[in-house]
Amino acid sequence: MTHIDPVGALRAMLMIRAFEDALARRKEHGFQLLSSGEEAVAVGLVSALGTGDQLLTGGRSIGPALARGVAPERVMAELLGKSGGMNQGRAGRGHMSDPQAGFFGAHAVVGGNISIAAGVAMARQLDGDGGIVAILFGDGACGAGALHETLNMAAQWKLPILFVCNNNQLSVSTARDAALAVANLSDLGATFGMWARTVDGLDVQGVAAAAHDAVRHVRDGLGPAFLECTSIRLRSHSTTARETRSRAELAELQTHCPIRRHAAALQADGTLDDAQLEQMRQDAATDIAHAMAYAEASPYPTAQEALRHVV
Repeated sequence: MTHIDPVGALRAMLMIRAFEDALARRKEHGFQLLSSGEEAVAVGLVSALGTGDQLLTGGRSIGPALARGVAPERVMAELLGKSGGMNQGRAGRGHMSDPQAGFFGAHAVVGGNISIAAGVAMARQLDGDGGIVAILFGDGACGAGALHETLNMAAQWKLPILFVCNNNQLSVSTARDAALAVANLSDLGATFGMWARTVDGLDVQGVAAAAHDAVRHVRDGLGPAFLECTSIRLRSHSTTARETRSRAELAELQTHCPIRRHAAALQADGTLDDAQLEQMRQDAATDIAHAMAYAEASPYPTAQEALRHVV
């Protein structure tokens, strides 16, 4: 059974990569956490969510926001601090949100979004509207007390929440195996009796299939679920952080790029040829050039706008 349009998935991943590459090339790009190598996790996860569901993320929020359907030009403007952003330039990468698009928001504090997600899930449960919440976080948050406390509460109250760990295997520069004792991070959910699974986060169709299973479990009222997606990070921790991995390590990681992998599979089965793939790349670059132009043309917020909602 196909859980995601394979060509649409590739198009979404190419758009995210083109967006982040364009942002990184801009001299004044601000402090950003990019998700190159993790696109399949966001795109596969979002394919399982309905329009009435909400997605929350940590600080590495650009890819998930775009995958959820927030307009690229509004995301770019927000990242550049412009009034055309979805939060009028006041939130930036660390706190941007668009609940109407199903993106409840980002949180810059590691693990800080997890208990908030439980609150959103409880509200959905009390409203009885059938919506669920997905919370996306990294392996760096798996040692945080907030996660363990929230897992316990979510299991106890059967909250409609899907915990998704994007395990890129590095917490800044600390290897996952050096920081966390469990064999699989999904074991954290299993400890509390949750539906739990670990999947290859570089396989967008595999992520989509697992995410659909998890969402069905949660939506059916069977309690929360925990999905671990093992991925890679092709860039340094942030746009200001020094890369701690060798050139050889980075080159080897590039051979596992989820976009290359998915594109190669579509070419191998005859879905796409070289010309079609190149056209998709060009289309993504064109769309992001338009998004950048919109953001560049957008003014900075006035002092009055910047202080609106500030108490």
